[in-house]
Amino acid sequence: MPNRLAESTSPYLLQHAHQEVDWFPWGPDAFAVARERDLPLLVSTGYAACHWCHVMAHESFDDAALAAYMNEHFVSVKVDREESPDVDAVLMNATQALTGQGGWPMTVFLTPEGQPFFAGTYFPPQPAGGQPSFLQVLEALAGAWGERRDEVVASAASITEQLRALQPVQASDEVPGARETLELLGKDYDMIHGGFGGAPKFPPAMVLDALLVKGDPASLDIAQLTCEMMARGGLFDRVGGGFHRYAVDPGWVVPHFEKMLYDNALLLGSYVRCWRRTADHDGYKREVFEHVIYSTVEWLQREMRTEPVEGRPGGAFAASLDADSVDIRGMVAEGIYYVWNPELLVDALGEADGAWARQVFHVHEAGTFEHGLSTLQLHGSPDQARLTSVLDKLRAERENRFAPQRDDKVVAAWNGLAIDSLVNAAMTFGEPEWLELARAAAEHVWAVHVDEQGDRFVRTSRDGLAGNSPAVTEDHGALALGLARLAGATGEAQWLERAVWLVERADRLFSAEDGGFFDARASDELFNQPRDITDNATPSGTSSMVAALRLVGLMAQRTDLEARADRAARTTWPLVASQPRFAGWSLADALVLDEARRGLKPAQVVVVVPEGEGIDRLATAAWRMAPAGSAIVVGREGTEGFGGLFDQRTARDGRATTYVCRGEVCFEPTSDYAELKTPLWSRC
Repeated sequence: MPNRLAESTSPYLLQHAHQEVDWFPWGPDAFAVARERDLPLLVSTGYAACHWCHVMAHESFDDAALAAYMNEHFVSVKVDREESPDVDAVLMNATQALTGQGGWPMTVFLTPEGQPFFAGTYFPPQPAGGQPSFLQVLEALAGAWGERRDEVVASAASITEQLRALQPVQASDEVPGARETLELLGKDYDMIHGGFGGAPKFPPAMVLDALLVKGDPASLDIAQLTCEMMARGGLFDRVGGGFHRYAVDPGWVVPHFEKMLYDNALLLGSYVRCWRRTADHDGYKREVFEHVIYSTVEWLQREMRTEPVEGRPGGAFAASLDADSVDIRGMVAEGIYYVWNPELLVDALGEADGAWARQVFHVHEAGTFEHGLSTLQLHGSPDQARLTSVLDKLRAERENRFAPQRDDKVVAAWNGLAIDSLVNAAMTFGEPEWLELARAAAEHVWAVHVDEQGDRFVRTSRDGLAGNSPAVTEDHGALALGLARLAGATGEAQWLERAVWLVERADRLFSAEDGGFFDARASDELFNQPRDITDNATPSGTSSMVAALRLVGLMAQRTDLEARADRAARTTWPLVASQPRFAGWSLADALVLDEARRGLKPAQVVVVVPEGEGIDRLATAAWRMAPAGSAIVVGREGTEGFGGLFDQRTARDGRATTYVCRGEVCFEPTSDYAELKTPLWSRC
């Protein structure tokens, strides 16, 4: 019989809906029952694409005897960390404080008043490696609650106070120095494989964005090598497009195979920016980046778009693809969908192409993964036509395998990031179909997630039905950024108006006294109001809001929004100065401010285009050349809703015409894309 999770819109919670554990979703009902039964809460947090979450679910939560013990001694709560990042963040802080580490699945035990007293990550079904079994943990905690209640409650109260007293965010009035922060960033740089640190190695999209702001040789070399090595390694799905979550080795050879929308949305934008910064004479490197861009967009379109359900809209992007799928034995295995051996290549391609692919993709008998299987790496500079033909054949062959499951919930923030990157890619490469992908996603999220009249905005949806989790700060910032970028590419002011609504709403709901932002609203169930300014897997709520406020302010002629961005940015500067690797977007913002101080202010670019279809060549040139932090708006004569940017500006002689202003200086209009570099890049 289904439990309470059966009504959820979260695929992760639905994976647990038929277990005998009497699960509650996070919320006041669970706490009310805990107080009524005088039992502690067991809060289990994970997400649908998490391999070890699946393992623990099968080993422990599917066990009827263990479920009965949980039901008798605890009130059990399931949390989808992607649906409720505020809950996850607060509980993760507690887990890291109590254990010195964190991760998923995460298991936290709370008093009925919501105070933590024990935490951990994965617990095995039997004792192993010095770690107790999950049942042993449950028995020990149930015994402590029954026999030493006062000690447990006192300990929980002390832990809670210590967590609340952790050092708050500090603001600064001094923009971090560009040279010092970039030098500090370089200390963790892997000069052989690109990227930062060792294994596990995560794709550093936001740090790449920062390195590409100035375009100086040292920063550019780091960004380009990192982009090239990730693209050549097994981290990138050469056959189907898109990036896996992270590599388990320093050389990007073997990934953890889940694919997340947020990673690919961010990396798509980073590769577009890196392509722009790569000179024509680096021809094959440019081709590698271009292949990543095109194949990632194709993957988003082919595998990640949601479909209409029972008349409800589709067109947004799903959250993730699982790491696991089914192998030829019918067993669930991680990564089996993506790997090959020499025999499999020959079966799919024939002898000649199979032997060629074996060399190009570095596939050998020993394998780079498990059981003699290999991920596909790209070696050398193979012929592009033959490479494309081979990859097409491998894709067709792979379609006969069991594909990983998809978490098809729609997350507002991640779709905002995807919209932003798709618009940038579409305008850079002159691909109107990509612009339509971005528009469809924006229309879906706005129609399903937002109720302006009711002042309601939810974080997730599934099958066109809105979930119950309120949107958090990053949802407001990332979606506003994507909608503003879409407004700039289309000249459709409704998207800018919606972006303004989002940033003004976020300012009202999440502002902190020091000018920064909390990550979510305060909650009766959470012992702390979450706030983390580090950029981790995704931009922080604060850095998302700073980026959105700057772009929306420039496009809407709203200096108050730009000033609001300045106040929030100051709360990130100490982190940027001390740990730039974990503040990528905030570092990028600080470097843009540093460039402005040196006379290269972000450009406000208006491209007035005549009637016609497609993406104008001059608009593409502006998108390719504009410095970081610029706002580009493309529209017809008389376009309204952009703060007067189109007033008295025309398409001269029936040709597209660009009007560039930087700060208080405006330049001579031009219809010649070859003349754009001067107004865009001259210091003033």
